Amino acid sequence: MRRPLLALGALLALGACTGDSEPGPMPIGEVLDAGTSDAGVPDAGTETDAGTDADAGMDVDAGSRSVDPFADRVTAYRFGDSAGFGQDRFPGVVLGPPVGAGQYSGSLDVLSLGRGGSITLEFTDLLAVDGPGVDLLVFENAFQKVGGDIFAEPAHVSVSDDGLTWFDFPCASTDKDGGFPGCAGTHPVHSTPDNGVSPTDPVAAGGDGFDLADVGLARARFVRLTDTGLNSYGGTSGGFDLDALSVVNGQLMDGGVP
Repeated sequence: MRRPLLALGALLALGACTGDSEPGPMPIGEVLDAGTSDAGVPDAGTETDAGTDADAGMDVDAGSRSVDPFADRVTAYRFGDSAGFGQDRFPGVVLGPPVGAGQYSGSLDVLSLGRGGSITLEFTDLLAVDGPGVDLLVFENAFQKVGGDIFAEPAHVSVSDDGLTWFDFPCASTDKDGGFPGCAGTHPVHSTPDNGVSPTDPVAAGGDGFDLADVGLARARFVRLTDTGLNSYGGTSGGFDLDALSVVNGQLMDGGVP
C-alpha cells in the first residue's frame, strides 16, 4: 500500500517481501454491491463462502443506477496476511471511478488484498468487449519514486464471461526490471473524478490496460485480481491495492451499444 510521498513516514510501515509462491485465486466471499453499506468483512486470512462466482453474480441486484463503465459489485474475495486497509469502506472503495493521486503519489482510496489475496468483481450494466486496442483498465496506486523507477505491487488478472471459465493474462510477476509486463498495478493513476481526466482513456487515465484479444475472449463480465505473493507486506496495508476497474470498449447486457 503506497501513501502520498510527503506523508509516507507518518503512516504504516511496509514489511519486506518474503513470499516465494504465487497462490491461485479462490472464488470465495460475500456478494457485495454498490448499494451495500457497513458490509461485514472477515479479518485478513479468514474466508467466507458464498458459492461460485457465477452463482453469486446472479443472486444480488446491483440496484437501480445509471449505466457507467465501472465495476458494479464484488462477487468473491479472500484477504491474505497483512490486509485490512480499506475494509472499513468495502465494497464501495473498489466500485465506481478511480481516485488517482497522480504520477508521484499513491492514492488512499484503495483496498489492500494482502499476501496472495484475491477479489472478483462483476460488471452488471456495461460489459467489457473485445474492440480496438485496450478493452479494460485496472487501477491500483503505483507511483514514481524520486530517482525515476516505479514502486509497484502487481497482481495477476483473470477474466470471464460466465464466472465459470476463466482466462488468465500472462503476468511476469518476477520481472521487476522489465516493469512486470502483463500484470496489474504497475502504472500510476492520473484520473480522478474532479480533474477531468477520462477514466476510460488508456492514454491519459493511467492504470494498466488489458486487451481481451490477448486471451481470446470476446466479452468479459467478471474480473479477478490476485496478489502475486511477491509484494511488500506489513501492518494492514500489504500487497496489491485495488482502486477501480473501468471498461474502455463496452457493450450493454442486451448486446446494445451505450
